[in-house]
Amino acid sequence: MASKQQARYAVGRCLMLWSSNDVTQQGSRPKTKLGITKYSIVTNSTDSVTLRLMTEHDLAMLYEWLNRSHIVEWWGGEEARPTLADVQEQYLPSVLAQESVTPYIAMLNGEPIGYAQSYVALGSGDGWWEEETDPGVRGIDQSLANASQLGKGLGTKLVRALVELLFNDPEVTRIQTDPSPSNLRAIRCYENAGFERQGTVTTPDGPAVYMVQTRQAFER
Repeated sequence: MASKQQARYAVGRCLMLWSSNDVTQQGSRPKTKLGITKYSIVTNSTDSVTLRLMTEHDLAMLYEWLNRSHIVEWWGGEEARPTLADVQEQYLPSVLAQESVTPYIAMLNGEPIGYAQSYVALGSGDGWWEEETDPGVRGIDQSLANASQLGKGLGTKLVRALVELLFNDPEVTRIQTDPSPSNLRAIRCYENAGFERQGTVTTPDGPAVYMVQTRQAFER
């Protein structure tokens, strides 16, 4: 089904690397384009994680990723497994753009390793962030595609790359995410990437750990 919150849920709570839960399960929402087609962050290791804008040609690959067990676990369970038609409808970049969500594919050494997305928190709708008044706040979600790559620091690299990309836009004031309280891997991932816990909040998907990184903290 193609609702903002479903896409958000899928991505955000799915992966420790996906956004909130390692790849947490959060859905999709597009963000205004920054005119950036690729962004890379060099880490202390020889590996670097890059982000490129997702295209329609990536949807079949994304469908396969979203049906992997380590992602399904955080995306509503077996009943919520998306069909190819679901993914083609919900994650088409032009559709996500209508919801102020920008989708990315994470790359490592030239190979796709995960999905990420950013969205404008203000006006998210469907019960999400209804008290938000700052147009500069961005939410993020992301997940690693391969279970074998979990727990190796790639999620943190991915999140850091996404954070740096977003703060490259001077209009962005704060970045937030909302992993499930039980997704300890995602929470650690976000903390390692500079996010701070602000407490537990109630979302349309249930309780979540509200985590933020401000521009001021990022630029210290």
